[in-house]
Amino acid sequence: MDRRQFFHQFSISLASLVAVTSIGCKGTQYAHVLSPTDTNMVGSHTAGAETWEPLIQQSVGQLLAREQSSVTLASHNGEPCKKRICFLHVDNRSSEEIGDFGDQIYQKIDTIINGSETFELVNIRAVKAALQQANLRPDDLYTPSARRKLAGVMEQEREPIDYFLYATITSGTTRSNGKDYQRDYLLTLELVNFETGHTEKESAELRKGYHKSKLGKLRNYGQG
Repeated sequence: MDRRQFFHQFSISLASLVAVTSIGCKGTQYAHVLSPTDTNMVGSHTAGAETWEPLIQQSVGQLLAREQSSVTLASHNGEPCKKRICFLHVDNRSSEEIGDFGDQIYQKIDTIINGSETFELVNIRAVKAALQQANLRPDDLYTPSARRKLAGVMEQEREPIDYFLYATITSGTTRSNGKDYQRDYLLTLELVNFETGHTEKESAELRKGYHKSKLGKLRNYGQG
């Protein structure tokens, strides 16, 4: 066998091996369980856990810290108890679809609030049923008459309310001359006194850069 024929047959065999390997790997996926010390994966196209987790922790922590110092525990049926918050919904007004993170954001905020010494959340299923019975939308509750109507329904179900809570997600996008861009995510919480309508707000912001190449960060943000 001459050298030319040898290399020709070798090339064919190598190509066949690559093709078989590619077919064998098609559809294969791997996973691993993250430990508590592992960092969150950074989403390459949209916000993910690396964005929502710190925004939730910061905004809820700030809101609870401010309110706990000025709130006196309620007294229902003669017994002191936590102030009750009706968490209405997570309103996404950003440029991205948040997908299943919407429910997760709600659940994480729920867990943090219920772990506080001053507040607890009213069951969301009870809230949705009461809104439907009263023929009200969440935004209607900014009016006193709507709040009184919902309060009447909730009291019939023995679910008194002291506050209601809105969470709103917004974003702002800054683009460079190329295809790189920065997106600023803002999570705002509005805690509204059910009786007076007085509103307290807390927000948390996180900035994130998206790049078409690994050099994008260095090109747009230098060494930072």
